[in-house]
Amino acid sequence: MCLDVGVPFKYYIDSHSIFRFVERRDSFYFKYRLNQEGIDPQWKQVLKDLKIDFTYALSPQAKGKVERPYRWLQDHLVRTCARENIRDIKQAREILRKEINHYNYHQVHSTTGEIPSLRFEKALKENKSLFRPYKTPPPYQSTKDIFCIRIERTTDAYRRISVDNLLFKIPINPHERIQLRLVPNEKTGLTEIRFWHKNNLVLTQNVKNSELRRVHF
Repeated sequence: MCLDVGVPFKYYIDSHSIFRFVERRDSFYFKYRLNQEGIDPQWKQVLKDLKIDFTYALSPQAKGKVERPYRWLQDHLVRTCARENIRDIKQAREILRKEINHYNYHQVHSTTGEIPSLRFEKALKENKSLFRPYKTPPPYQSTKDIFCIRIERTTDAYRRISVDNLLFKIPINPHERIQLRLVPNEKTGLTEIRFWHKNNLVLTQNVKNSELRRVHF
């Protein structure tokens, strides 16, 4: 979305594990050392890089403006699939794409009285939108450094790090903290690993997706 329509000012989200680290409560036998702010999920790290704010909704009812369109789409999807005797998930996905297109570009919204896409374009022209054009924040060099999988490692005495039993020699001093930004490509079957150290890109390496357990499609 950031590349297509711009970077939003804020996300209003629930407490799903994609958006927020939620650990189980302490017990008599075990006390957790990390709380909700102790770990940033991948999604949250992207938002921080792009300086996008976020607010957690405490219940589904709290974000009704988000839930109502989903309920509308779910109702129409189920009814259309039943009416057309759809039994295959691929066909259902095609129906969903058509419903989303109709909702965004053809359906007049019952509250605003306008088509959502036209209302958004109007807001952009009148400078009434909080969306801003996407720009890769420095010191990063491309979208690969932002929309990626992030992990951290520390170089050993031989200036090496290990990722899923793969060894990489890094051209920096021993015992230095380094951040890896992984960019998997399903078409080529390769993952580009970009090694960052103190705001500098020090190395890039390509490995097979199958060699990385953390890469899933």
